[in-house]
Amino acid sequence: MTSARMGIDQPDSRGRTGLDRVGRDLTANPNVRVLDVEVVSDGWHVLRRTTLDYRRRDGRWTTQQRETYDRGNGAAILLHDPDRDTVLLTRQFRYPVYVNGHPDGMLIEIAAGLLDQDAPDDAIRREAAEELGVRVGAMTHLFDAYMSPGSVTERVHCYLASYTRDDLIGDGGGLAEEGEDIERIELPLSEALAMIADGRIADGKTIMALQALALRGSSGTGGVGSGPG
Repeated sequence: MTSARMGIDQPDSRGRTGLDRVGRDLTANPNVRVLDVEVVSDGWHVLRRTTLDYRRRDGRWTTQQRETYDRGNGAAILLHDPDRDTVLLTRQFRYPVYVNGHPDGMLIEIAAGLLDQDAPDDAIRREAAEELGVRVGAMTHLFDAYMSPGSVTERVHCYLASYTRDDLIGDGGGLAEEGEDIERIELPLSEALAMIADGRIADGKTIMALQALALRGSSGTGGVGSGPG
């Protein structure tokens, strides 16, 4: 008798089942046929190995395997003070970048986090309060982006919002019970853009958001309002 498998037949430590079913029902692309899905790891997020048939442009079918890391989708926000032309950013230790050549692993980023079943706009208001101690008002939706489409499934919903000193309602820092130790930093927009050029800001979503703001002109966040979630 086959024993029950955690995360597949019975709930794992996070209450999940059916982790091997994701992707099996995809039919939108007639050139892709999913054959099998194997859960390789589900310690926190989920690593899957999928076997699929893919029809090339010349009509030939090939069988391929792809590993995907599923950590859910996320949201991020760039906070900009149009009067002082400053931005609020975070700095925290990121082991993956440290082990891959970053000098000290202390990465400068816009506030971001996983959705955790919330709508993107609700999730990023929560993350901005936790990480930056800032109350977020009206927001503009900038873009949705797949940050590492070769292996990571995550789609990040990115927003822009203005802030003033009156909106700073706490110290931020993240949630200690989740091991977060986040520093809030405030920089002139011009300095943040210079930090992209010299490599001090190397996070993809942060670079994209800062450049999106720069394209709008440094006169302010103008036109900020509710956008799609």
